[in-house]
Amino acid sequence: MRKSLAEYSSKGLSRHEAGRLLGAMAAREIQTSAAARKAYLDLWNKSGVTIASSTYSGPGPVSSAFEDAVRAISQAYAYLSALDGELFLVRRAEDIERIYKMDKHGIILDFQNTLAFGEDLDRIDTFFNLGLRMVQLTYNLQNLVGSGCTEPHGGGLTIFGREVVRHLNEAGILIDVSHCNEQTAFDALKASTDPIIISHGSSKAVCYHDRSRSDELAKAVADRGGYFGVNIIPGFISASTEVTLDDFAQHVEHLVDLIGIDHVGIGTDKAGPGPGTESLIEYPENMPNQQPGTFEYSGFRREEHRLTSNYHLKGYDNFGDWPNLTVRLAKRGFNEEELRKILGLNFLRIFREVVG
Repeated sequence: MRKSLAEYSSKGLSRHEAGRLLGAMAAREIQTSAAARKAYLDLWNKSGVTIASSTYSGPGPVSSAFEDAVRAISQAYAYLSALDGELFLVRRAEDIERIYKMDKHGIILDFQNTLAFGEDLDRIDTFFNLGLRMVQLTYNLQNLVGSGCTEPHGGGLTIFGREVVRHLNEAGILIDVSHCNEQTAFDALKASTDPIIISHGSSKAVCYHDRSRSDELAKAVADRGGYFGVNIIPGFISASTEVTLDDFAQHVEHLVDLIGIDHVGIGTDKAGPGPGTESLIEYPENMPNQQPGTFEYSGFRREEHRLTSNYHLKGYDNFGDWPNLTVRLAKRGFNEEELRKILGLNFLRIFREVVG
C-alpha cells in the first residue's frame, strides 16, 4: 500500500482521491492477505477497545453521496467477512455485551452526514437494514436537514429535517449533533422523541472552537438523557500548537462537573497521526487534501480551525494508543467505576435505550 501511495503522490493525486483508491485496496487486501488480517487485529488488540463506531458517509458531493455510502458499507462487509469470528457488526446493545464477553471486536456503522438519504426518506430504512445505527444530521455545512457548525450564517433544523428526525426515531437510530450548529442541535433535541448525542465534541467553555459545544447545549442534551463524547483533535481542545492528554482530560472534567458522570464518554475522532481526523494512512507531507480550485466539502478552514500541520497531540498517534487515554484519566483522579462509565457503559446505556 505504501508503494501505491507513493505512486499516487507522484501522479499528483490529492489525499481525497488517493484515500478512495486505498480504501478499496485495503478491503481487497484484508480478504486475501493473512498478514493484513493479522496487522489489523493486532492494532485492535493493542488499543484494548471492544467496540468502535466507524463512519461510512460524510462530507462530499451530493450527487455521489448515496453511491459512496453503499460502496463504503460494502467495504465494511468485506472486513466482517474476512474476519468472521473476530470482528462483528453491532446491531443491538446485546451484541455489544456478547462481543465483550467473547473478547472479540465489533463495529457500529455511522454516518456523519445525511447527504446519502437525499430526498428519499425510505433510504433511512434501506441503510438501517444494512446495519446503520447512528446518524449525524449535518457535517459542517448546510444540507437539506439543517446547518453545520462552520456555516457563517446558518439556520436551524428544516421542515424536511424534522421528518428525518422522526424517521430516525422510528427506525431506532441514534441522532448525533456533533457537527451541527447550536440552533440545529437545539431544534433536533426538541423534535426528537429519543435522547440525542454529541458523539465527538469538546467544551466551548474550556476552549473555543466552531466545532465545540456550549455548556447550555451540553446541559440540554444531558437533561434529556443524552450523551457527550469528548474528542482528542489537538486544535479543537486547545489553542496551543503543542497539546497533551491533560488538555483532553480538562474537557472531560469540565463536562463531568457540568452534566454528571453518567453522560460523558470518549469519541476520539482520530485514528492516525496528524492534526485532524486522520486515517491510519500516513500521507506524504506535500500531498494536498484536495485538488487546487476544487470545493472544500468538509467546511473546515484549515488555519482558522487549527487543522494545519503545526498542531500536535502528544501521547496519541493512532488507534493503538487508546490505553493512554484511560491512564491519563486515572492519573487525574477518576476511579474505576467512573472510568468504566466514561470508557463505555454510558454509551452502552443510551445505545440500549434508543437502538434496543
